[in-house]
Amino acid sequence: MGVPQTMEALRERADFIKESLQKSQIITDNMAAILGSFDHRLSALETAMRPTQIRTHSIRRAHENIDKTLKAAEVILSQFDLTRKAEAKILRGPHEDLESYLEAIDQLRSNVKFFSSNKSFKSSDGVLNHANQLLAKAISKLEEEFRQLLTNYSKPVEPDRLFEGLPNSLRPSSSGSPRKHGDDNTKSPTEHQGKSLENAIYTLPTLIPPRIIPLLHDLAQQMAQAGHQQQLFRIYRDTRASVLEQSVRKLGVERLSKDDVQKMQWEVLEAKIGNWIHYMRIAVKLLFAGENL
Repeated sequence: MGVPQTMEALRERADFIKESLQKSQIITDNMAAILGSFDHRLSALETAMRPTQIRTHSIRRAHENIDKTLKAAEVILSQFDLTRKAEAKILRGPHEDLESYLEAIDQLRSNVKFFSSNKSFKSSDGVLNHANQLLAKAISKLEEEFRQLLTNYSKPVEPDRLFEGLPNSLRPSSSGSPRKHGDDNTKSPTEHQGKSLENAIYTLPTLIPPRIIPLLHDLAQQMAQAGHQQQLFRIYRDTRASVLEQSVRKLGVERLSKDDVQKMQWEVLEAKIGNWIHYMRIAVKLLFAGENL
């Protein structure tokens, strides 16, 4: 092959390569144009969708806020419903169903606590005032119920019942006077009886029926929680003190005036004093001790 032919072949290849490169450039430019068009369209689509996205987000947030509001309203309405039910029980009073009445008071306290911690609720002050007034009325009825129960079931203890709680050696004789121990000549009967009383084993009397004790306990607990400890102490003191005094009188301890004592012969007074001391020791060991149960 000659030089002219070789050069011609090289020229053809160069032209082919040049043509191929031109086609590749055209394809590249076309692809760039297509991709640019896609980018423009996506940008336009995103711009068109942005208001819709914003509205969708707002709707979602509004829906969440509505759910929260409905749940909060449901809780508040449930508290109103519980308050209404508690009020109905309290207005009926504790006589019909004491346990239910005490539960209603606990529910009222819970409602007061709820509305006190939710002051943002615009009607919370009115609800709190109503609940507190209702609670005060309920506690007042509890005081009366406590006084009534304690009064109805507080009865003077008959001497025979008290004597049954004493050891045989300390029980009074058939004459009604306490037995005297004459074996020890160095001690008076009262001193001997006092030592026996200290060492003896007693059976405490039942001052209030056992089935009433839990009721009184529950009532007292509610009154204490309401800050009515002083009223509770006063009711118990006044009621039980009167009954205790009657029990002591039945036992044989007389209430005498100064003039009565001065008119009494010494021998008679001395005998009465011995009996009084003995009976008061019995009262302390049985009656006073029974009050602690």
